[in-house]
Amino acid sequence: MTEIDANIDGLVPAWLTLPDIAEEFDLEVTRVRQLVKEGQLIAVRRGENRALHVPADFIKDGKIVKGLVGTLTLLRDDGFADEEMLEWLFTPDESLPGTPAQALRENRGTEVKRRAQALAV
Repeated sequence: MTEIDANIDGLVPAWLTLPDIAEEFDLEVTRVRQLVKEGQLIAVRRGENRALHVPADFIKDGKIVKGLVGTLTLLRDDGFADEEMLEWLFTPDESLPGTPAQALRENRGTEVKRRAQALAV
């Protein structure tokens, strides 16, 4: 869990706190913290009170977006830090089109994962 850089903070359109996610998932906040600890979600400290926030685009229909966990694993294996993963996921790519995070939400995860694997080469 890292402090968020202002540039990356500006790339992410919306954020959710861990209690927000716990409510949406109908889980305890401690379980959401565990998902972060396990690397299934990225949480960063932001705002005046430095509360932990997760990009809202990582959540859809009460679940983690399909393909996100595998993509995060690939990026970590490529040596990306949390902040670098957020930057990559939320930077527009005209050839995709949109951002990798948008593509995951639109069930285009195969292409996102292919691109994440290509980063390691």
